[in-house]
Amino acid sequence: MLLQNKNAVIYGGGGAIGGAVARAFAREGAKVFLAGRTFAKIDAVAKDISASGGVVETAQVDALDEQAVDNHADAVAAKTGSIDIALNAVGILHVQGPPFAEVPFEDYMHPITAYTRTNFLTAKAVARHMVKQGSGVILTLSTPGARLTGQGFLGNGVSSAAIEAFSRILAGELGASGIRVICLRPHAIPEAVATSHTREPFSGHATRAGSTVEDWLAGLARTGTLLKRLPTLAEVANFAAFVASDRASAMTGAIVNLTCGSLVD
Repeated sequence: MLLQNKNAVIYGGGGAIGGAVARAFAREGAKVFLAGRTFAKIDAVAKDISASGGVVETAQVDALDEQAVDNHADAVAAKTGSIDIALNAVGILHVQGPPFAEVPFEDYMHPITAYTRTNFLTAKAVARHMVKQGSGVILTLSTPGARLTGQGFLGNGVSSAAIEAFSRILAGELGASGIRVICLRPHAIPEAVATSHTREPFSGHATRAGSTVEDWLAGLARTGTLLKRLPTLAEVANFAAFVASDRASAMTGAIVNLTCGSLVD
């Protein structure tokens, strides 16, 4: 097992990506600590993990609340003796679709402020414990918007670019303490869009194109990716498990391209 005897905290563990990664971590032997604002969602993921023989605990945590995040990380570290892996998979509902001239400043700033805040707070909370133990892996999430240009996703693109910059620089901050920092950059995942907050932002694009979200995503896959498809939750989750494991121990400061070729590095 890739993650045997590892303790992993997943913020946004009840979401589509967070839940998929949590299940993959548990299958690979990690003890998983799910944190999220909506208890019903993290409880559903926890039941799946337990039913498959995994070890999991849940906590209702607002990942934008510094004190709540710190208290939870401290409690996990006190109970287990270490925090080996942390993933921030928190999703922030925001507006996409309208062109620049129609975007209020508040709608532009909301994803930038929220995503940078939650990633800073969660990384800082777990890094305090990782520094003491001299090891750890911090995973973040961005989107292809960090590198693309076009209409309707200015706030999303700037926030994604900020998370990627944050991840690269944080790797430099923490590398000497044995901590790796890696940002996963998947494209839109149809399975996730069907059940998560991302459906609403993509609806803005689809509506303006006179299409459904499903048809808009299908067109995106056909014309915007080299593989003519979009990634699956399993692909993203399995790669997260690999990159969090010791098999990827030479990797840090990396932005991982999981876009099926919508971007070419």
